[in-house]
Formats: sequence, structure tokens, C-alpha cells
Amino acid sequence: MKRDPLCMRCVAKGRWSVFMATGFGVGTVPVAPGTVGTLLAVPVYLVLSQASLLLYLEILAVLIVVGLVVCQTASAILGDDHPSIVWDEIVGYLITMIAAPQHWVWLIAGFLLFRLFDIWKPFPIHLVQDRVKGGPGTMFDDILAGAYAGLCLQGLVLLAVRFGWNLP
Repeated sequence: MKRDPLCMRCVAKGRWSVFMATGFGVGTVPVAPGTVGTLLAVPVYLVLSQASLLLYLEILAVLIVVGLVVCQTASAILGDDHPSIVWDEIVGYLITMIAAPQHWVWLIAGFLLFRLFDIWKPFPIHLVQDRVKGGPGTMFDDILAGAYAGLCLQGLVLLAVRFGWNLP
């Protein structure tokens, strides 16, 4: 499969909102762009995880606001919730990983949980995706998926502590 030519033309023409919304072009991969976009979020998380929780949340808030703008513009150009738009996956994964312990097990668990909720879209995530259009629709379903995944991840952390698993 080939990369999405419309996305590539937008990136080539310097449409920065599309370039940013596609995860700096990462979302133009032909197979599983959402998963690849979430993979892009992992190194972002590794950098942000070194910050204080307050700074992490402040940066996340900025990324959400920027995402609303760039995803709105990219949706107008590419179409509603276009598969190449992966900024929302980056934000969703970062929401999942709020206050997560720093260990590769939690990094992978968060990744898998986020992808599960992003693909499954349990109530009310599927309603948001179906009824809210443009940048907000693109962002909000992944924000909810990230919140669901984050709650599950924190539940697993509590279980690990309760049962004395040797994971930091």
C-alpha cells in the first residue's frame, strides 16, 4: 500500500496543521496509522515522564488545545477523523500514562489498553465519534479512550501493589 497522496501533498505544500495532525507525517503510513501514531507517543511520554506531574499535565493541556486546532484544520482538508490524523492518538496515550509508574511493563500495558479502548470504543466513546465532528470529534473520542485506559492502568498498578508484584 502507498502513503495517502492527499496528506503527502498537504505536507509538501507546507500546511503545518496537516503536518502536525498527522504526527509530523507518521500518520501517512499505509497500514495501522493509529497504532503507528500511538508508537510515536511513546518517546514523547518517555521525555514527559521525567517532568513533575504538574508540568506533565500543563504540557498535556497545551497539546490538547493545539490538537483541537490542528485536527479541526486537518479534518476540513482531509475529511472528518481521517485515518492519517494521529495527533489524537498521541494525546490519548499521554492521558493513559498520567502518573503511571516508570517501568517498561506499564509502558506496554498502557499502550495496549489505549489501543484496545481506541479501537473498541465502548459507551460513550462511540457516540462521541459518531456525533461530534471536526477537530473536537477527532480529539474527544481519544481523550475518553485515554481516560478509560488510564483508569484501567491505575487499577492494574493497584493490583500489582496489593499482590506484591515486583514491578516499580
